[in-house]
Amino acid sequence: MDWNRVEGNWKQVKGKVKEQWGKLTDDDLDVINGKREQLEGKIQERYGVAKDQVRRDIDDWFTKQKM
Repeated sequence: MDWNRVEGNWKQVKGKVKEQWGKLTDDDLDVINGKREQLEGKIQERYGVAKDQVRRDIDDWFTKQKM
């Protein structure tokens, strides 16, 4: 499974993203629009987490998703 599935199903996936990272606003999620780099940047901005940690967190979240 690759990130393209997240992009293609963003309307369904963004609810799951918001469950995981509740500090992200609906406007943030609209701007992100399924783009992983945008998601990484917004998580860093909202949570003050290092880029490497954000990548690991997203990878962990992604592997747990059933798409």
